[in-house]
Amino acid sequence: MSFVGTTAVVTGGAGGMGRAIAGALLSAGANVVAIDARPIDAMTGDGEFLPLTGSVADWPFVSGAFDQAATRFGRVDYLVNAAGVLWFDRDKSLVDIDLDAWDDVMAINLKGCVHTARAAVPLMKSSGGAMVHFSSIQALRGDSAPQDAYQASKAALIAMSKSLAIQFAGSGIRSNCILPGPTESPMQDRWKANPDQLQATEHAVPLGRVGTVEDMSNACLFLLSEKAGYITGTELIVDGGLTALP
Repeated sequence: MSFVGTTAVVTGGAGGMGRAIAGALLSAGANVVAIDARPIDAMTGDGEFLPLTGSVADWPFVSGAFDQAATRFGRVDYLVNAAGVLWFDRDKSLVDIDLDAWDDVMAINLKGCVHTARAAVPLMKSSGGAMVHFSSIQALRGDSAPQDAYQASKAALIAMSKSLAIQFAGSGIRSNCILPGPTESPMQDRWKANPDQLQATEHAVPLGRVGTVEDMSNACLFLLSEKAGYITGTELIVDGGLTALP
């Protein structure tokens, strides 16, 4: 899959899935604008790399980041919404959660994606493009140890993606979601301190392991590429078979 001559904006580019996707796109020839609230280490590849530090919850920052992308590279072809938070210590049942924490999760996980899509669509309308938004298999089910703000934000993201797909199909813009299952990434640093929990999770997955950021990157690049040119408004579950269990 070649992305030579194209430009991608990737959120969450400082680490985890976002960084893996940014690196894969760079290696495939794309120019990559990486966005994160944390500092972003330099990356190299066949394309050019532009790191921008700021929060996706900040509309003026996001709007300015897309302006920089368009000025620097002349176009924006792809958007990857990989930024997100999962706060095990603050996110809990909706009957218990501090509502400020609820609002903070929604601002990053959902409104942040509204911001980036709002900025991307006008730049994609002239030549088409593709978006991939990272939801979660938790959007499909409940949990006895809930993170209700996270789950609600990820479920809403699926609905947003479908709406974008239908609204802008006539402009050649595709929009899809990836629903990762358990994945070894900075979001799951708790496994480092609790290897027994990691092992139990691996045993629960039919393929016998948790996912990697490379698994998610591979799926993302497929959905962005022309190989997925007839796919829009849908969800790709990447969970080792976990949600297929009865």
